[in-house]
Amino acid sequence: MLVANQILNAGNAITAFSLLLYALTFNLKERIARSFAILLAFVTLVYFFDVLASTSSTASEIGMWLRLQWFGIAFIPAAYIQLTDALLEITNGRSTVWRRFIHIPAFLLSFLFFIAVMTTDYITGGVLSSGRASYLKPGPFFWFFLVYFLAALCMAGFNFLQAYRRGRTPTSKRRMRYLLAGAVGPVLGVFPFLMIGGELIAGSMVLFWFIVGVTTILVAGMLVLMSYSIAYFGISSPDRVVKTRLAQWILRGPIVASTMLAASVLVNRASQHFGLENSRLVPFTTVAVLLVLQFMITLIRPSYERLLFWSERDELYKFKQLEDRLLTSKDMRQYLEAVLDAACDVTGARSGFIGVTEQGGIGIEVAVGAERIGENHEVPSLLQISESEEVPGVGKIFYWQNYQLFPLRESAGTDIIGILGLYDADAEFIGSSETLGTLKMLSERIVVALKDRMLQREVINAVDRLVIKVGEVQELRAAATYTGREAFSRPALPFSTEADLVKMVKDALMHYWGGPRLTHSPLMRLRIVKRVTEEGDGNPVNGLRAILKEAMEQVKPEGERKLTPEWLLYNILDMKFIEGRKVRDIAMRLSLSEADLYRKQRIAIKAIANAISDMESEEMIGNSGRLN
Repeated sequence: MLVANQILNAGNAITAFSLLLYALTFNLKERIARSFAILLAFVTLVYFFDVLASTSSTASEIGMWLRLQWFGIAFIPAAYIQLTDALLEITNGRSTVWRRFIHIPAFLLSFLFFIAVMTTDYITGGVLSSGRASYLKPGPFFWFFLVYFLAALCMAGFNFLQAYRRGRTPTSKRRMRYLLAGAVGPVLGVFPFLMIGGELIAGSMVLFWFIVGVTTILVAGMLVLMSYSIAYFGISSPDRVVKTRLAQWILRGPIVASTMLAASVLVNRASQHFGLENSRLVPFTTVAVLLVLQFMITLIRPSYERLLFWSERDELYKFKQLEDRLLTSKDMRQYLEAVLDAACDVTGARSGFIGVTEQGGIGIEVAVGAERIGENHEVPSLLQISESEEVPGVGKIFYWQNYQLFPLRESAGTDIIGILGLYDADAEFIGSSETLGTLKMLSERIVVALKDRMLQREVINAVDRLVIKVGEVQELRAAATYTGREAFSRPALPFSTEADLVKMVKDALMHYWGGPRLTHSPLMRLRIVKRVTEEGDGNPVNGLRAILKEAMEQVKPEGERKLTPEWLLYNILDMKFIEGRKVRDIAMRLSLSEADLYRKQRIAIKAIANAISDMESEEMIGNSGRLN
């Protein structure tokens, strides 16, 4: 029983620490996320020192770990007050000076209790043992800490109930209930109950260890429940994303780590029982358990995700199909290269290319062979080529620079969507019926691929536009879950501080010519970007790129470009983000050290951010004037 409870306590220490790491992935700009991370840190310390105490052999060592355990115990009440005050704040509670800063004296008082435990016997005394359970004897002033602990819990409970009453939607009520239930866990896990009635509690050791084991398991579940509830505050991710991330983290983090620890301890104990000290089975068992668990989690993942999202399974299945079957540009080029290579083999051509019709000519999509035409090479339109002949079974073939050009159509009489070009193909091969049949089949496959490519580009462009709009709705949905109408009365800006805007501008500039930081930039929700997008080609990426360029033009001095100090900021922006030069080259060109270049770059990016902020303000004023 003792070994089992040691393993469970170690498992709770692992769980608390894992959830602390998971909490650090929340939006730490939110006060409630930071407060919860602090609470988890103290819970982790309590269980960590408890494990060390339970595995120690001397009374002095046990006493040292039990006293250090109070670094977590003493601060739990203050952490609860801070957490629940942050909860009230995020649910639109009226903030008062007393309520907002009450946690500061609470932390100071907790610190004093901890110092008293470490340096005196006023709060805790010597080590006592009941059966195999060790605990500290309560000191004469322990009851002062008990009163402080209960008062803090009462205040925290009152704040929890206040926050629960403010919730009106079924979703907010449900998550608040989860949070209320989970909040009991840290109290059960860290409070030193043995100091109040050690002899009575530990009277029956079997019953005692059974209760401790069940409580430890419940605490782990409650910590997960708290993490799940607080994970929604301050983020705009859908429910399924939060659930999936947490489930994956629990399975691959605490469960795997705790199982590996239990397996290593049990194998080590069994080895010692059979007289095998320092058995090599322990590391092999640990590695085997790790691999088997990872394998099993991978196998069961689809099943438990279907159970988690049973009511949404049809929609999610369609999204999954789209994700699995959508071909990237690289996938499409690889497919077209394979088909083109087959066409060259069939016709005896030394090389070839596939082009797509564009405004004013033909754009090269893929090319193969020794005489491969460059991707930037311009192929004239078929209307500009006079030399051609009609081949039975294939249709009209055009000739250009030793290339035979085969028009690609979806069906007879439709517009040409592409060109199959074969370099110096053998006329005898092309004239044979077998080759013509194969070439026709390959041409049809190229047409299907090109049509799919066009359709997928439309889908991707639609997704780009949808992501921006859905992102705004998701943020409003997340905020309105707890704050109600207040969320809809705020301006829908993608940034709340100047630092946020500067970071977003830097990210977008880093991927100015393409990349996720540009295509998924929150700056696309700006009114000026939406207006420029509507006035332009409808592509929000190009709209944001135009705004960044316009902001850079505002930083640009008048006159001819020079390498003078007044042109320094503009030159840095243009060379780094537009031309894509390396930092060392830019520094040499502008006669700067790299450290000085980075400082000037920060100033330049801030100037761009200020220009965009001014442009957005003017746009908002203009919209207001038009509405009036």
